[in-house]
Amino acid sequence: MNIYSLLGSSTILANLKVQSKDELLNEMIDSLADMVSSEQLDEIRKSVFDREEIMSTGVGKNLAIPHGKVKSIEQNYASFAILDEPIDYDSIDGEPVKMVFLLAGPEAKNSTHIKLLSRISRLMNSTAFRDALNECETAEQIYEVFHKEEERYFSN
Repeated sequence: MNIYSLLGSSTILANLKVQSKDELLNEMIDSLADMVSSEQLDEIRKSVFDREEIMSTGVGKNLAIPHGKVKSIEQNYASFAILDEPIDYDSIDGEPVKMVFLLAGPEAKNSTHIKLLSRISRLMNSTAFRDALNECETAEQIYEVFHKEEERYFSN
């Protein structure tokens, strides 16, 4: 189970310019539009925003991991963004957010969803990994950093 395989050039948003948390989440969810139906996209949007209402997914260290589960999808979808400028996100540490990993998964596969969230958290918790991502300027560079980090992780 690797994270980089969930990402592609259309779902990696480098130097994203947004003004608010809502605008950010909408941009990230919209990046999934080519992979799901418009109804599924609406369900993903509702699920992610509903989850955010319960508690902010701003986990600290300038990172947020918004997520949601949807009945109508059969597989996991993800989007990753590095923001041009950090934004307020109501994070648990009170700091603004600069990197965001969005995960949408099928409601029927809760254990996979939890494992992926755990894997994302572990990956993003690495200061060296976050520093490498911060050096990236393109979606391709970001993808390569994810790929290399996971290859290193899985080879140990």
